[in-house]
Amino acid sequence: MITLNLLVAFTLLTGACTKDEVAETTATTTPSTTTTSTASGTATTFTNVAYATTSSAQQMDIYLPAGSGPFPVVVVIHGGAFMMGSKSGEAANCNALTAQGYAAVSIDYRLSGEAKYPAQIEDCKAAVRFLKANATKYKLNPEKMGSWGASAGGNLASLLGTTSGVAELEGASLGNATYSSKVIASVDWFGPINFLTMDAEAAALGFTITTNSSTSPESKLMGAAVQTIPAQVAKANPTTYITSDDAAFFIQVGSLDRNIPYTQSQNFYNALKTTLGANKVSFELIDGAGHGGSQFSSTTNLAKVIAFFDKYLK
Repeated sequence: MITLNLLVAFTLLTGACTKDEVAETTATTTPSTTTTSTASGTATTFTNVAYATTSSAQQMDIYLPAGSGPFPVVVVIHGGAFMMGSKSGEAANCNALTAQGYAAVSIDYRLSGEAKYPAQIEDCKAAVRFLKANATKYKLNPEKMGSWGASAGGNLASLLGTTSGVAELEGASLGNATYSSKVIASVDWFGPINFLTMDAEAAALGFTITTNSSTSPESKLMGAAVQTIPAQVAKANPTTYITSDDAAFFIQVGSLDRNIPYTQSQNFYNALKTTLGANKVSFELIDGAGHGGSQFSSTTNLAKVIAFFDKYLK
């Protein structure tokens, strides 16, 4: 039997993370602007833009393609077991988006060592509202916004897709409260969905994880062992909020994922399809893939993600 959790998953996905690298995600950084000449003109990246002021973690990098806009926008949310990771790790996906005419926005958010749930989704929503409030400044189309995340970021990207109008998760005090945090298209790469059933689902697939432990990343996120606070944990489950006006979804997960049971994604897909209809929700179980890796980041697979966003954001 194999014992793994989301912390190990992050190491597999992005490599070992040192204490200094973890600390870097919450360090105060200075905003900057970089321009790059391309065949189409000048592309611009705004780095370390603050979208709220409660925490130094509330920053984003805004990647703009060449052109006058307004550009469709994808908010890209990093993984890391809700306890580590950085917006800088999403540069490759952001560059893939800008190459196809999208504004890509990679965000940092408060990690579980700093704040418990729902701070993380509140930050994601605050970032969306900031972008809409500043759409003219950054040449963005506020009506064409999507979300994309992997692992823990997949959970948050999915929550953005299903929780529009849920006041208790909005974090309105973080700013720009008159703007909506709604996104209209969401990509979920192997995100944890229902923390309460993860261990049982893993066992059914023949491996072991320890989500129910009080020291698991999910329990640390929630502030207590997940099974002791089921009502609170349900608030971190995107399925809880599904309604007919939710975002369109594209969900991908590996058949050999031994960190998050692929049935988490499968069950979420089935719940979405029941309410939204098969035309608005797509699911792919990638044969032989694990928790991330080259089968997700390949040019061919990234083209699938772009094609999904093209359908709803262009």
